[in-house]
Amino acid sequence: MDDDRYDRIRAVQWQGDHLRLLDQRQLPAVESWIDCRDVDQVTAAIRDLAVRGAPAIGIAAAWGVVLAALRNIPLAPALARLRAARPTAVNLMWALDRMQRRIDADANAATLLREAQAIQDEDLAANRRMGELGASLIAPGSGVLTHCNTGSLATAGFGTALGVIRAGVAAGRIDRVYAGETRPWQQGARLTMWELVHDGIPAQLIADSAAAHLMKSGAVQWVVVGADRIAANGDTANKIGTYQLAIAAKYHGVKFMVVAPSSSVDMATGTGEEIDIELRDPAELLGTAGVRTVVEGAQAWNPVFDVAPAELIDVIVTERGLIERPNSIAMQAMFGC
Repeated sequence: MDDDRYDRIRAVQWQGDHLRLLDQRQLPAVESWIDCRDVDQVTAAIRDLAVRGAPAIGIAAAWGVVLAALRNIPLAPALARLRAARPTAVNLMWALDRMQRRIDADANAATLLREAQAIQDEDLAANRRMGELGASLIAPGSGVLTHCNTGSLATAGFGTALGVIRAGVAAGRIDRVYAGETRPWQQGARLTMWELVHDGIPAQLIADSAAAHLMKSGAVQWVVVGADRIAANGDTANKIGTYQLAIAAKYHGVKFMVVAPSSSVDMATGTGEEIDIELRDPAELLGTAGVRTVVEGAQAWNPVFDVAPAELIDVIVTERGLIERPNSIAMQAMFGC
């Protein structure tokens, strides 16, 4: 694997006394960085989508705890504010729970710093392992469709679903890459295409509504997506639009792959019905880049995630291994205590 070509982007960077985040709201037009010097700035960056992607917000939150400790801010309310920033992605809660265990063991700021760094380093290693595992399932010459952004911008580096695509392209298994635009924040159009162009991976952007037509054409053999939370039965919450992709893939005989680290698995949540689906400001649907495009007086419903049932998923890829045809028994076998 040519890391210099396929693994150069780092969107979450600890600078010794503050956290630097690549502002993903500004991409691709402007590569702008935000310097977070206290926990409230990290919380705002997570809430306002300056940093996004389930693993990345967990990593950022861990560094937010470090900032609170370095500045002698009371840790309990700091963790509570971070925890409330985004409700659906379990990685945020997982990372904060991990930091809380260190706090409960009377960790000092230096110990918390080492733990945050470990969370970030382990995520990068997991992504590279998942890329290897997922790519091994894809037959040479295949086309893939991905949704939202699951690359280096959303993780410590390399990516989850986009990591599989990077590894598949590098191994000569993937010939064609398609990315859905991912309304309303356009993460596919703005971020995934930016990463693919950055890496020199040829790809085509499609409208979200063109996905089923693309599958019907035979151009893609796999849909490869990430996850914000995977329930104990394999039901998977991911960016809104994932559910309809899973339905269309099943109808057209296209394989459906979910790629996520074990930190995205929530064995305490039995099924997807129990996952709290975040609703965001309807105004996000009523305009583009801050310019209103819908008539005044119109209303909107803006769920950020949906749930793909396990029976529509062919394989879940984690750094621990592959779960083919996921169900509660297979999930328990790999992730049960």
